[in-house]
Amino acid sequence: MFDTTSDHADQAVERPLRPALARGFRRRCPHCGAGPLLRGYLTLRARCAICGEDLSHARADDGPAYLTILIVGHVMAPLLHVTFVAFRPEPLVLASIFCTFTAGLSLYLLPRIKGAMVGFQWAKRMHGF
Repeated sequence: MFDTTSDHADQAVERPLRPALARGFRRRCPHCGAGPLLRGYLTLRARCAICGEDLSHARADDGPAYLTILIVGHVMAPLLHVTFVAFRPEPLVLASIFCTFTAGLSLYLLPRIKGAMVGFQWAKRMHGF
């Protein structure tokens, strides 16, 4: 009654990982690269507006936040040390500058890392893709 040959044929097609990660990082659909992936700052669209790819199965959960903290921490901690040793700024100046840059970098990276994680899940057919 149901045609399952197209489902099996679709499962056999390998999805390239690098383009899916790059498209996700750009916050675009991992399938076509044209449609927007996010509806708001972090809200994932249920379907791609261009190709119709079902994105409702993607579950990034806390992964993007953990990776964002990991990356920002590994970037900002050495910069904080070098800045403090080389220039010895006042503590309030140092804290205000680094808090601003840390928050800015975190806000920039969070939706991009979420998009990359959705692209990874799409390429590996995780969570119902």
